Amino acid sequence: MELEIIGTYCLCDAVVKSFQSLEPPQRRLSDAEVMTAALVSARFFSGHLENSCVFLKEQGYMPQMIDPSQFNRRLHALEPLLWERLFAALSQVAQGANHSGEYLIDSFPVAVCDNYRIARCRLYQQPRYRGKISSKRRYFYGLRVHMLTTAEGEPVEFLLAPGSLLDVRVLKDFSFPVPQGSIVRGDKGYTDYHYEDFLKEQGIRFEPIRKKNSIRATDAWVERIANLRLRKRIETTFSLITQWFPKSIHAVTAKGFELKVILFIIAFSIHLIL
Repeated sequence: MELEIIGTYCLCDAVVKSFQSLEPPQRRLSDAEVMTAALVSARFFSGHLENSCVFLKEQGYMPQMIDPSQFNRRLHALEPLLWERLFAALSQVAQGANHSGEYLIDSFPVAVCDNYRIARCRLYQQPRYRGKISSKRRYFYGLRVHMLTTAEGEPVEFLLAPGSLLDVRVLKDFSFPVPQGSIVRGDKGYTDYHYEDFLKEQGIRFEPIRKKNSIRATDAWVERIANLRLRKRIETTFSLITQWFPKSIHAVTAKGFELKVILFIIAFSIHLIL
């Protein structure tokens, strides 16, 4: 635990310094400490920010900890680019250890409330946030996290989208920050021949699992390897991330809800490299 807290702070401090922003000298808590406290809450306290702040103050990690309301304001005032740079650095580390050159892409749901509370939900109120979990034959209301990982399940890139958006519609929003010659594998929901050809021109082989009526059908043994050896890896990653989620992610605004989801993903990436 101590190693992860110290390591998280070192990473956040390096990112803040690279941002080249001057902080007011009268601040009791630096931006790096705010980021660290938020990530510690995701890693060890199921996203409960106040518990994280109390722990870090009592254990002497951050003796100048500010009160919870001020901490929330500081957290939401952070530049989104800080989180982007931090995750980009973690992504580079994950890719450096991915010697196979294979990557996986898939998505998992994050419900903002139970179905019977949809009418009272204040965070999201549009029908596009009502999605379906085909494997469980049930609906949910909230976001879907679309993620690109290495063959070992380490996050490389992720996007947050409304729950009703199909995987193939979000596919084109990925920047695919992977080396040329890489192989990206997905499930049947990512079938898009035109975009597949486009990625091939960029030096990326996109190989989703084919449908039975696909005009680019593959051999059965290739499908079996993709399903058993690789697809299970990304499902395990999603399971490990969601294990850190509380029963219900508490947030007052949609921005706050999305920030907490991002914190869980970044904290998981840090946990893997430390």
